[in-house]
Amino acid sequence: MERIVQFTGPRQVEVAAVAQEPLPPGHLRVRTRYSGISAGTELTAYRGTNPYLTRTWDPQARLFRDDVAGITYPVAGWGYSEVGEVTEVSPELDGTPGLPVAGDLVWGIWGHRSEGIVPAERMAGHRLPDGLDPLAAAFARVGAIAYNAVLAADIHLGEDVAVFGQGVIGLLATRLARLNGAVVTAVDALDARLDAARRYGAAHTLNARAGGVAEAVRELTAGRGADLAIEISGAYPALHEALRTVAAGGRVVASGFYQGDGTGLRLGDEFHHNRVQLICSQIGGVPPQLSHRWTVDRLQQTFLRLVAEGQVDTAALVSHRVPVADAAAAYTLIDERPADALQVVLEF
Repeated sequence: MERIVQFTGPRQVEVAAVAQEPLPPGHLRVRTRYSGISAGTELTAYRGTNPYLTRTWDPQARLFRDDVAGITYPVAGWGYSEVGEVTEVSPELDGTPGLPVAGDLVWGIWGHRSEGIVPAERMAGHRLPDGLDPLAAAFARVGAIAYNAVLAADIHLGEDVAVFGQGVIGLLATRLARLNGAVVTAVDALDARLDAARRYGAAHTLNARAGGVAEAVRELTAGRGADLAIEISGAYPALHEALRTVAAGGRVVASGFYQGDGTGLRLGDEFHHNRVQLICSQIGGVPPQLSHRWTVDRLQQTFLRLVAEGQVDTAALVSHRVPVADAAAAYTLIDERPADALQVVLEF
């Protein structure tokens, strides 16, 4: 029997036993080693706030429809940060150039389950880079989310950048922005995360609970404000403060997954008067102006190369490695004690 993590209701987690499925044509079977828990998008399903629980996304119209829920409990096998070993390849794929073979370690998306059956085309180019710790490959997707936000920000050498939210993705965005030549001010409500932000390259750190973030950034930038900000916490008050923090004509990249109504976001204030650009970054695609050169897969592969080269440290972000049998406790930790956790990884 295989194991799969599922939410049976808001804040209810179980590890279910399921029968192994036969391998269909055109697929690979992958035995999971590690699966990283997303403290953002994934927790919206855990908490019951995900919009798909009440509405349906229409991919043709690209609109949400209110007539029916897109997902219902139990929500099984969420997760998008997996690493494992290929154990079986559909026979007709034998010898296909670029595809992993049995025994290869690979990264990809197949959810919190002990075994993934993955379409072969999604695994092309997904062998682990030489010298990369397999655990680091669990950061391919979250690293790409941070990388995507930095590309959308269009940072120029020496510009002042404020990064709001210093969880795993925010810390990676801080590091990537620094590698891109930015002078980074990291903003968070937890001092431990601000300490980590300094290690990841932030020149300045500000605790959001102290207030006055926009005023403090102006003091650091000779009164101008930040050239741009990346908001990655998914909190509306943080997005509002990011809009306050940038200079007139500045840019804010909204990369968080915002839930419900925009309480705390006042678009008639600095956003309106300073003519701020507000840009969405979402991992379903790359910035439109780069789509002829960049893809989501390139984001992931480039990020893992940076990790393999030692330019980005992912090992320090892993705060907990939890046996999959204890998955419920892992979600409780992330939900109720976020100050105690960064990246929580399930071990299969």
